[in-house]
Amino acid sequence: MSTAKGGNGADGTPPAGGKGGGKAGGAKGQRSRAASAGASGAAPRSRTGGSAVPVGGAAPLTAGRIGVYLLLLVAAVLVACAGTLVQAAWFPGGLVLALCGVGGLFYGGAAATGTSAGVLIPGAAWLMTVFLLLSDVRPEGDFLFGPGVGSYVFLLGGILIAVICATATQRRMMGVRAG
Repeated sequence: MSTAKGGNGADGTPPAGGKGGGKAGGAKGQRSRAASAGASGAAPRSRTGGSAVPVGGAAPLTAGRIGVYLLLLVAAVLVACAGTLVQAAWFPGGLVLALCGVGGLFYGGAAATGTSAGVLIPGAAWLMTVFLLLSDVRPEGDFLFGPGVGSYVFLLGGILIAVICATATQRRMMGVRAG
């Protein structure tokens, strides 16, 4: 092997600072694999078990991931409609049941996708659906949200649950340990 390609000399000793440079005498412009991994464009990986999701949360957009996002979007609309009806029907228990459904949707979306988009996409769909249902007043004066504190607790509680789930997902992706 020649020393120009980074190999050892004829006597088996590494070159002392030549053009090929090994560990002893590194050449300019060449880096080891470990040193150049960040510069090669590869995204750093999460510290939570070596998953394939990059730290920044920019997971690759595949057909399966798009399908999961669409399912979460449809589920968010259904949970918003069901929660709207249930929270007013059985006041204390229905409100708790509706908020548990919202929490399950958001936490499940975060767990299924491993990204904060798993919370943000159904959160936005849920919020838009609830606001559309809230603003929809029939000519007779009826609307789905009954007057009272339960409607506001459902609306603000759902927003708060979405923020908590999105924040917890961000902390988990950054590798922050609980406690």
